[in-house]
Amino acid sequence: MENQTVLYEQSGNIVTITYNRPNKQNAINGQMRKELNDAWDKFSEDETAWVAILTGSGTTFCGGADLRDPSGSTGDFKGTFWEKPTINSFESGKEIYKPVIAAVNGPCVGYGLTAVTFCDFVIASDESTFSYPEVTIGIPTIVGAIRLPKKLNWSDAMEFLLLGEPITAERAHEMGFVWKVCSTDELMKEANKLATQLCRSAPLAIRATKEVATRTQNMGWIEAVRFGETMRIVANQTEDATEGKTAFKEKRKPKWRGN
Repeated sequence: MENQTVLYEQSGNIVTITYNRPNKQNAINGQMRKELNDAWDKFSEDETAWVAILTGSGTTFCGGADLRDPSGSTGDFKGTFWEKPTINSFESGKEIYKPVIAAVNGPCVGYGLTAVTFCDFVIASDESTFSYPEVTIGIPTIVGAIRLPKKLNWSDAMEFLLLGEPITAERAHEMGFVWKVCSTDELMKEANKLATQLCRSAPLAIRATKEVATRTQNMGWIEAVRFGETMRIVANQTEDATEGKTAFKEKRKPKWRGN
């Protein structure tokens, strides 16, 4: 049995989830898949965890799937061939409406890149690269092909998906995929700075806003507004909403409790 392949560390309301197979370029095998899923479940369910930072140990963010354990890297599927669930991990679209920051510290490949496409902010070291090499070995990229055209211009998305070559952090920033580029030494400092800023806003209001932004992309205008206004009514019933209004009147900083 390998050592812990995913590190889960919490400081205040900020959680850092770290790929931890540095001697294997943080490639995802069966054990890491289980630990990753457990980590994201824990973050999602813990009301004291408001923001997550995803990063990698060593000099690689994530080397993609461990080809020596290709089935284990995708996780366990139940059911017949046509009934296999497709949403069984963060990379495949597990619904998490708490903010997630990717702190990309090196090569970001395959599954690692797919995870990054679901992050709200991407901060990359100037030494990092991004690649979907699957097409170069005869395998199509699926989730990335669904996600990237919604985030980028078509040709930029196809640069990721069809060429299979590493894209630099600067090029990814130029496309709008990377939010900020910094030195490797400053990477976690920048990620934690952003996470701290996010924690200054009411956590339930942030989750409601992110959920509205996510779900309404596939709704018509009237349906989107009605859904959003319903979410506003629900959020306005929380103790944090009362605290926010009280703090504003008293001209002080609010003390969020996440309820």
